[in-house]
Formats: sequence, structure tokens, C-alpha cells
Amino acid sequence: MSIEQEMQAALENFVVEGRDLVQELETGLLGLEEGGDQETVNALFRAAHTIKGSSGLFGLDHLVRFTHVLESVLDRLRNEELTVTSALVGALLPCVDHLGALLDGVAAGRLEEDDATVPAGTALLDRLRPFLVEGGPQGHDPGGDQAAQGVVGGAVGAVAAPGGRRQVHLSLTFGSDCLRNGMDPLAFVRYLATLGDVVDVAVLADLLPDAAAYDPETSYLDFEVTLATEAALEDVESVFEFVREESRICVLGPESPIADYAEAVTSAGPLGDRILDVLVRTGAVDRATLEAALRPGTSSVGEAPSAVSGDPAADRGAAQSAPTNGLSRLSPAAPVPAQTRGPAEPAVERRVAERRDPASAAQAEARSIRIDAGRLDRLIDAVGELVIAGASAELSAAHNRDEGLLAALNEVMRLVEEVRDSALQLRMVPIGTTFSRFQRVVRDVAADLGKDIGLVISGGETEVDKALVEQIGDPLMHLVRNSMDHGIEPAEVRAARGKPARGTLRLNAFHDSGSIVIEVSDDGGGLDPDRIMAKALERGLVEPGAVLPEQELYKLIFEPGFSTKEAVSDLSGRGVGMDVVKRNVTALRGTIDVDNRPGEGCTMRIRLPLTLAIIDGFMVAVGGATFVVPLDWVVECVELPAGSDHRDCMDLRGEVLPFIRLRSLFGVGGERPRRENVVVVEYAGMKIGLVVDTLLGEFQTVIKPLGRLFEHVRGIGGSTILGNGEVALIIDVPMLIRHHSDAPTLVSA
Repeated sequence: MSIEQEMQAALENFVVEGRDLVQELETGLLGLEEGGDQETVNALFRAAHTIKGSSGLFGLDHLVRFTHVLESVLDRLRNEELTVTSALVGALLPCVDHLGALLDGVAAGRLEEDDATVPAGTALLDRLRPFLVEGGPQGHDPGGDQAAQGVVGGAVGAVAAPGGRRQVHLSLTFGSDCLRNGMDPLAFVRYLATLGDVVDVAVLADLLPDAAAYDPETSYLDFEVTLATEAALEDVESVFEFVREESRICVLGPESPIADYAEAVTSAGPLGDRILDVLVRTGAVDRATLEAALRPGTSSVGEAPSAVSGDPAADRGAAQSAPTNGLSRLSPAAPVPAQTRGPAEPAVERRVAERRDPASAAQAEARSIRIDAGRLDRLIDAVGELVIAGASAELSAAHNRDEGLLAALNEVMRLVEEVRDSALQLRMVPIGTTFSRFQRVVRDVAADLGKDIGLVISGGETEVDKALVEQIGDPLMHLVRNSMDHGIEPAEVRAARGKPARGTLRLNAFHDSGSIVIEVSDDGGGLDPDRIMAKALERGLVEPGAVLPEQELYKLIFEPGFSTKEAVSDLSGRGVGMDVVKRNVTALRGTIDVDNRPGEGCTMRIRLPLTLAIIDGFMVAVGGATFVVPLDWVVECVELPAGSDHRDCMDLRGEVLPFIRLRSLFGVGGERPRRENVVVVEYAGMKIGLVVDTLLGEFQTVIKPLGRLFEHVRGIGGSTILGNGEVALIIDVPMLIRHHSDAPTLVSA
């Protein structure tokens, strides 16, 4: 892979991680408004600081400038110079949105500031400036306004006030593998300009080897940097947190004891003399004082003392006249010797201990990796084809009565099943990530409506196929907005009804019978059956005098253009939305039910399959046709009792079980066998029987879409290819049960 490709890959990783951090910022700010603690504030500051630091490494100065102001406000919050208010959170949230937009621009290849985004960014920073200056909403921040102006004005440096600066010296010997790990030493040095003014940079190339031994991917250089800054030493040192464990990083300021300067010299090994000269030349320390600290044995480092006249001015001039190796002398050298590393820090000591203890090392290395979704989809497709090929081989072996081959194929299919389960598990993600995004929606919509509404999330750890998560977002958005607008009453109405002024919206998820159930519920006024019926009569959806069962009545709200809202708002009232919800959920082979409690609230309950790719099925035959019933919904199989020709229900151990004859439902020809079987299925707590000719047993099923021509066929959820190349239809159990749900004989599980 070329350097350009590596940089592009690193930039893509930066964008992905940056988006995660932006989401973390949004979630943290919303949690802060709900009563977050100091750790929440610290996490917010770390997220902003990481985005700024990573942006600087890639030279994304516009991101650095914008994030710096955001970070400055969070720093004041961290130092308790500000307190959390709705105004503060309201000013920070749009900045987080803008930060996400800037990252989207980077993902699209715009590495420089886009003129179209400058006005929006400037306006947002103007909203933050009162939180940085004296006389602002809270606290006092001398120089804060100048910092903001410096950032908005476009200078990457000059982000601190001119007063109060001091000189900080950095001695940096990066790890020999830092380039291989995607870290550019010069990018770190450039980034220091965001903390102040880089006064001096000396590049020491004494460790460069001969040309024959030079490795272009190995770092050999030492950087001695002088920085004028107001930042604390720990803030300067945090710039190098990505590389500190494998590098020698020494950050020294006027407040540092002389022993720290001496340790910076001694820890550099063969570079010690050169670093001493740089420290003296830049005025960081007096030569005599430093050499005194370097005794007792010798007055210098490495060799006998060099010519020290005792005149500091003369010594400084001699140091300035000494040659300084620059970047033009790049030639190969041996890696930085171990003795040049700085004193072991706790993280380094831990890494050393882990090397001594393999068990600890293995545990430390257990971490997650990012996988491109497209690659994962291709893996799922390949596993699906492997399932089909395995079934074909197994069928051929059975036809030839090759017992040895059958035994081998059984083991292969067992392994294929393990691979299938593992591959599907890779695509399972917690739905809580989707739920958490609605915190912002609830906050903003509640503010627009003038209502006080809180969001309660439960079941966020419930896992679901990533493909489903991506497609369920819009339906959930419609349901959440409708609950807030239609369902939850204004504070005065709630008070008159004896309810707390603050309304509650709940998002819940759980697994049930091979499905995932997602509930959107509120404690509002619920659906008004009388108003729904009146609107249905007005639109001609029902005949005058008709009496509809409760569930049939509530299903009318999913009709296109149906709305009981008298006034049209920006959120609802046009009848657009609920029909889209129903259509999208149905497209995912799911169902949506309404659990209404007039005056107390309403729950919208969505049921979806756990995965859209591969399922375990139970194969049955009717005449010459083969069908597959998803195994998660199969309860048991029984024989159809004699004398059931003219009935549509049977006695199942004292209970009445309605059944459907698949032969009649799908118009399958041929004569019925003398003995028929019933496959008992259950969905959403309701049972029904499917009458079939033959039970063929369990079967791994790769779901294939039917295509637009057959999308209207009811009772079929897809198709699959059998081992003999024939096509089998997959039964849509939820649809069949819904079709018979109004039957009075339906058994409740």
C-alpha cells in the first residue's frame, strides 16, 4: 500500500471515529442537561480535545479552529467557571451539529474550509463568545474573547491572550515505529501551534545511520521545540498521548525543577550533549546550573566537559554557532536505542508487566475492530450460498445412499451452521445506539412545542440486525414525533387531569419468540376512539352505523391522509407519516400494533424479525409445492384429527386451535393425502395451525426477495432455493395470524 493510500485510510478512520465522538458529545450534553456529573463534563472535554488533536494531525486547521472554541467553553465548565444551563447546552448543541457537518465535508474530500460553511460557523462561535468573556452569562475569562476572535479570524496560532505566557521546552524522540503506525512527527509539532507560538525548533539527526542501513519507514529524528503558551504543562503533554508509550516525551516549563531538566538530558543517551546545548541556546536554563545538576561524576554528559568558559553569554554564542542538523540530512539510521527512552510511566510499566505475564497481555489485546459494512454483507451472502451448496451436496449424497459422504457432510453442515451464526452475530448491534439519538429529537421537539417532556430508554442492550437498525430509524422518528405532538398534553392540561407537568416518552426493546419488539409509549391522553370513528365516517372509510372491533378501529390511523389533528403544525396534522410507518414496517416483514389507554397514554408496538438474511426453517410439502415455516415461530407438529374436513378449528389438548389449509390458501392442486399434519405456530402471543401434507424437517434457509411482481402476494414473506435447485416459498406467519386475529376462536398463548 502506498503512502497516499495509507493516509487516505487513516483519514477515513479519523472521520469514522470523529463521528462517534460527535455523537458522544451530543449524548453527553443532553445527559448533562438532565443532571450529569463532573465525569460527564470531563468526558465531553476529552471528546472535543481528541477531535481537535486528531484534526491537527491531518492539517485540518478549520476543524482545529472551530473545535478550539468549543473546547474552551467545556474547559471553563470543567473548571466550574460555568454552570450547566439550558442556554449553554442550547448554544453548544448546534456547534456539535456543525462539527458533524465539517466531518462530512472531510469525508467528501473537502480538506479546506468551505466558503458555504463559514457564515454558519462564525454565527455559532458568536453564540459561544459570551460564555468566554467577562460579563458573559457566568464567570470570568480574561482573554477568552481574544481567543475566540483569534479562532474565528483564521489564525491557527495566536489562540491565547498575549499576557501571561511562559516558555515551555519539549524534547521529543518519537518511537522508531511511529511512521508505520500512521503517526507523523511533524504533524505533532505543527499542532503545537494551536496551543501558542512555536518559537524555535531544532531537529537532531545524530541517530541517522549510514545510507545502506536507512529504513524510510523508521523514525530517527529528535525534535527540540520551544513553545510560548498559556497552556498548562499537562495540556501540552496530552497532545502526545497517542504516542507517549513508545516515545521519549519531556515537557518542561519555568515551574519545572532543575532535576527534570537534568533528567531530560540524561534520558536522551547519546543526544544528551546536543539537547543541553539547545536548552542553553534557547534560554530555557543556565548552563552552569544545569551542569551542576548533572554532577557528581562529570560536569557534562557522555564525555569530558566541553569548553565551558564560565561566561554564559559566550557559552550561548558558542552553542548558537554549533551546527544544527536539519531535515535535509535525512539518511538511514539505527532505531533509537532503548536507553534514550524517558523514565517509565505507569502505562509503560503496565505494558512491561503484560509482556512478562502472557495472560495479562492477551487480555489487554482483546479489543474491538471496525469492519466495513459492505464486507460484512458480502460475507453473509457467501455464507448463504454455502448453505445452499451444502444442502445440494447433502441431497445428492442421500440420493446415492453414500453413508460415508453423508456423515462427512453432516459435519460440514454443522460447521457451516456455526459460521452462519457467527457471521450473523457480527451484524447484530445494540438498538440502544439508535434509541440514544432520540434524546436530541425529544429535546428539540419539546422546545418547539413548548412542552416539558423526558425520554426514558430501556432495553437498549437488545441486539438486532444492523440492516434493520438502519431502516427502522425513520418509522421510529414518526412515532416519537406523533407521541409528543398528538399524545402528550400541554402542562396545564396535564395538571388539570392530575398528571405531573412533565410528560414521559418511553422507548423499549426486547426479544420475543424469534422477533424483536420495539415499543414507543407515552403517558399522554391516548387515542380518542370517538374522534377516530368520526374522521373515518367523514372520509368514507367505514359505513354509517358500522361497529368496528377496537383493534380494527385503531388500524384506521395508518390509512393515507388520516389525521384527527384539527390544526396543522410543522410536526403533524397533514396525515402524512403513519401510513409511511406502516409501509416501512411491513417492508421489513414486521407488524405494528396499537395498545391504547384513553386518558392514560398509548403504546405503538413494532415486531420485526431478528435478521433479514438467513433463518432456520421447518420445511413442509403441500401437493407438489414446498414451503418453509420460520422455525422460531413453530411450537409443535400434530396430526390433523379425523373428521375435520368441514371445520376450520380443532381440539388441541382442551383448547380450540384455529387452522388454515395451505392447499386452499395458495390454490395447490392434487388430491389430499389420507393423513394430514398440522404445524402449530405462535406469534405475538397468538396460536394458529397450518395444515400441510408432509413434514420434511428442519432446513437452513437463505431468504431471497420475491421481487416487485409478487410483492402483493399475501402470506408469503420470501423464497429460498432448495438443494435440488427448486424454489420454496417462505410462509409469512405474522400476516397469516393477523389475517385471522379477529376470529373469536383464536387461542391466546
